[in-house]
Amino acid sequence: MSELKVAVIGSGYWGKNLVRNYDRTGALKVICDTNEDTLARFKEQYPAVETVLAYGEVLNNKAIDGIVIATPAETHFTLAKEALLAGKHVYVEKPLVLNEGEAEELIALAKDKKLILMVGHLLQFHPVFVKLRELASSGELGRINYIYSNRLNLGKIRREENILWSFAPHDISMILSLLGEEPEKIIATGGNFLHNHIADTTTTHLEFPSGAKAHIFVSWLHPFKEQKLVVVGDKKMAVFDDTLAWEDKLLLYPHKVEWENNVPVPSKAEAERVEIPQAEPLFLECKHFLDCMKSGENPRTDAEEGLRVLKVLNASQKSLNEHSREVILNSGSNAPSAHVHETAVVDKGVEIGNGTKIWHFSHVLGGTIIGENCNLGQNVVAGPNVKIGNGCKIQNNVSVYKGVTLEDDVFCGPSMVFTNVFNPRAHVARMNEVRETLVKKGATLGANSTIVCGNQIGRYALIGAGAVVTKNVPDYALMVGNPAHRTGWVCECGEILPSSLECVRCNSKYEEKGENSLTPCE
Repeated sequence: MSELKVAVIGSGYWGKNLVRNYDRTGALKVICDTNEDTLARFKEQYPAVETVLAYGEVLNNKAIDGIVIATPAETHFTLAKEALLAGKHVYVEKPLVLNEGEAEELIALAKDKKLILMVGHLLQFHPVFVKLRELASSGELGRINYIYSNRLNLGKIRREENILWSFAPHDISMILSLLGEEPEKIIATGGNFLHNHIADTTTTHLEFPSGAKAHIFVSWLHPFKEQKLVVVGDKKMAVFDDTLAWEDKLLLYPHKVEWENNVPVPSKAEAERVEIPQAEPLFLECKHFLDCMKSGENPRTDAEEGLRVLKVLNASQKSLNEHSREVILNSGSNAPSAHVHETAVVDKGVEIGNGTKIWHFSHVLGGTIIGENCNLGQNVVAGPNVKIGNGCKIQNNVSVYKGVTLEDDVFCGPSMVFTNVFNPRAHVARMNEVRETLVKKGATLGANSTIVCGNQIGRYALIGAGAVVTKNVPDYALMVGNPAHRTGWVCECGEILPSSLECVRCNSKYEEKGENSLTPCE
């Protein structure tokens, strides 16, 4: 029996495998889940293990040394932080968190508390990959020119995350480990075939400072299962195929390219099998966490490694969001002419355009893109992964949450409110149910107004002070009341239009195209 004891938080699709393996080690003390039926089934299977519904009971249990988190990714930061503050070692399933700033906060907290913080990048513990990494580091493969990875299957299709975040973390982790460096350029492309906003297939291209390149293809819409990592060195080429029998999982190809009369001529050779002792990777990973807890040694997949993978994921997602635009890493967060007040906090992975100003006590979270010449007032929160266009003005005490997009020249009045979950509960995680809100170019959202998530605010619309928007708003509409209803039209300059639809301020003319549609006259 293990002297150390752990609790597994979340016992669903992957959590049940962690439960099984930690029970094998003798370290499993508690299973925590919000589903009573699930806990009842585990109690039958593991009668000696305690089951609890409340996370607080786990945190307060002095018999528990480590906490294993296998819950949805959006809950990782809060659960891990609470565990570290309670003095528990922490293992978090991939990804570590969704936000680079949150990852750095957890890293600093774990160091301050002298606790282990480990992320579940399972394939780093696969005996075949361990051997492959040894071959690469010993120089047997020579200089690595490129790596490509395919992780393909039909299902399991998710709706809380896209295929990039579901499948690619393992491949990114292996590639970074083999090359020993971080990429400097990333381009990602993908296809959304089952849902408009969730990629089902992605291809990610990474370029490294050494000149090495890597390509990652992931899909859950593939006719057969493929889990293959190909490493091409100038001495040997290696293929790790996890779908084959154990003795064939790692093959080395001592192919060579000879130069004859200044012409490259390939010379092929027979594949070489590599003998590797067989063992279950997840059991080895669980045992590694326990060993690190006992010895204090840094885990192979520590939180720093998790942060490196997260940076690549966020950059890949950014490229996807921006129609496969090349993303340069390690180029600095802020443009030189952006002004950020000393009391404001800007997380890593944020882009801020020229001329933008961020004032007192504001916080911009990772993955957020802010355009040029914007003004964020006091106590503004933006992010994570929010896009704000050029020329936007966000007044004091406004939070622009995940799921909200502001096009150019949007005005957000003091203390106006965005929401992003339609039916929130404090005890139910629903960040996978975020409803997107789009505020189109030139719109004004008055002071203390509320925009209920899932709606679109039309171009140059004006939402009156205190109004509550519960449905889509047409272009140029003047909306007031609770629920907000249209009482007229407004000009692009902000003036309320008379019945003639000719602006008294700028003389612009408009015409109605039906009861709820207005367009400028040509």
